[in-house]
Amino acid sequence: MLACIVEEVGELAREINSLEKIKKKKSSETNTDIGLELADILFSLVCLANYYEIDLNDSFGKVMKKYATRDKDRWTRKKSQHALESHSY
Repeated sequence: MLACIVEEVGELAREINSLEKIKKKKSSETNTDIGLELADILFSLVCLANYYEIDLNDSFGKVMKKYATRDKDRWTRKKSQHALESHSY
């Protein structure tokens, strides 16, 4: 199960590297929606939580509380280079 999550994260990394022009894809590879890759990871994480009988709703609430207090200034929304290049301001 963990190997599946690692595989999905690798697919997301490949898409982001291509989008941000960090690494070109092979000519045989097609573009995939990053949202779909994120959803694949989320699904795999839910399956893992279910397997170990973890209440993700409870755990997620605790993590969000932590980020809202201890790390409130750590995470800010930042536009990617791709988003900056594709919009004129």
